Amino acid sequence: MKNSTVCSLLLLLPALLYGQYNRPGSTDAQFLKIGVSARGTGMADAYLAAVEGADATFYNCAALPWIPNRDVVFTHTSWFAGINHEFVAATQNLDDIGTFGLSVTALATDEMKVRTPLQPEGTGETFYAGNYRFGLSYARFLTDRVTFGLTLSYLNMTLYREFSADAFSLDIAVMYVSDFRGFRFALEIADFGSNIQYVNESYPLPTNFQFGMAMNAIDADDQKFLVSLAAVKPNEGEPQAQVGGEWSFQRMFFLRGGYRLNYSTATWAAGAGAAFTVQGIGLRADYSYSNYTTLGGTHRIGIGVSF
Repeated sequence: MKNSTVCSLLLLLPALLYGQYNRPGSTDAQFLKIGVSARGTGMADAYLAAVEGADATFYNCAALPWIPNRDVVFTHTSWFAGINHEFVAATQNLDDIGTFGLSVTALATDEMKVRTPLQPEGTGETFYAGNYRFGLSYARFLTDRVTFGLTLSYLNMTLYREFSADAFSLDIAVMYVSDFRGFRFALEIADFGSNIQYVNESYPLPTNFQFGMAMNAIDADDQKFLVSLAAVKPNEGEPQAQVGGEWSFQRMFFLRGGYRLNYSTATWAAGAGAAFTVQGIGLRADYSYSNYTTLGGTHRIGIGVSF
């Protein structure tokens, strides 16, 4: 009964949230749309059902119970115009109690000069601008194959001194994992929360409903080829989709690629990675490149440790 109630709510909420016209540019906190995983973005963010490790605190908190013990990740993204995007997360599996996760996302500029029409070269003052997300996640098994997760986030957006805004958001997700070729299916309501208000202007968060599937098309002992797809309906525009794949050799070396559908600028992505175990500690490193047509491309480097 409890499982069916959770699934019913997840299926009903999209109808309530998105029965509206397209409103491009009507939401704030756009940094929440930036992928935080070098592995995930290498698959064009077709990652909702394929996510593994502490990256799940951002992509799909219902995947957290499948992490055996502890996991820590760090990802650096070279964003456009010299802006840096950072993500760090850590998780702890407490067995029957559930799995907890902490995550921090930051999009920040370098030091900038304060300029005015009378002093276009600068007043001598400097400032920083940044967007930050601090998340607390919890997830647990509902059955031996179905998991449920929540992430509560505090958001802070600072432009200049007193020009700052705060908000809270909630992610709700469920996930099903089968023993047939690792098939996985996931549903999520992401970034559902309070409005962001600057002075007298108020804007909603980029809330969206997502579903995704992933499966090993090749499932041999030494080689696997994971195929993944995801679809998202944002509250400000048309539905979008991502498709991606990952080839792995002995779970040690990885090649990835993917494509985004119905995006205005983002198109293809590619990446690679390696994973090793040293004295019982799992180490992994990943790289990805995402193409944004006329804007250029972005590079990501990610490091993960499981123990």
